[in-house]
Amino acid sequence: MIRTAILVDGGFYRKRAKHQWGVKTSEERASELSAYCMAHIKKKDGKQERQLYRIFYYDCAPSKRSVYHPLTRENIDLDKSDTYTWTLAFLEEMKRRRKFAIRLGVLAEKPNYNLRPSVTKDLLNNKRTLKSLTERDFEFHAQQKGVDMRIGIDIASLVYKHQVDQIILIAGDSDFVPAAKLARREGIDFILDPMGADIKADLFEHIDGLETPWKHNSANRSQSQFEK
Repeated sequence: MIRTAILVDGGFYRKRAKHQWGVKTSEERASELSAYCMAHIKKKDGKQERQLYRIFYYDCAPSKRSVYHPLTRENIDLDKSDTYTWTLAFLEEMKRRRKFAIRLGVLAEKPNYNLRPSVTKDLLNNKRTLKSLTERDFEFHAQQKGVDMRIGIDIASLVYKHQVDQIILIAGDSDFVPAAKLARREGIDFILDPMGADIKADLFEHIDGLETPWKHNSANRSQSQFEK
């Protein structure tokens, strides 16, 4: 039996899940994530079965700040937005689920609204004008702080305490490389799940394999509740 820990970069997961499987309620998204993680556990490595040690979920609580919007020239109270309400409800759902450990970082003190990259490109290529801009052309941006650090600390702890044989990381960037190298040096099987997103070619040398259990349209299958 292979003891497996699953680590989830929450910001990455929510973005990819919305892209692949659409908008969902906080409860539906939490059930989806539980089922997605369990799809990993149901897989076998050769003839060996995986046993779930724990699912570690990393994210940030939503900001309560008031943020200036450059188009409307108004201050927007983030704690009155639908996103704020949804995120709080989602985190509460995750806390109630069996085998989940929640690790929260913090958002940057100065969040802002930026033009979407595609809109900026259209403006520079004279395909759009400033007068044509709408609120949908802007996206809220708040940098997460402390999330990558918590992922690294947990990987080191799992490795040095010999709590698991395998780590599956659901993430999409290269910030995990130092922690992955540490885990592999200590004999841990380190699997990356980028949820179908492209990763840099040089990352392959720092992992033991890629694994994505669901394809684009697979989230409509039966989702186990897996609740406490």
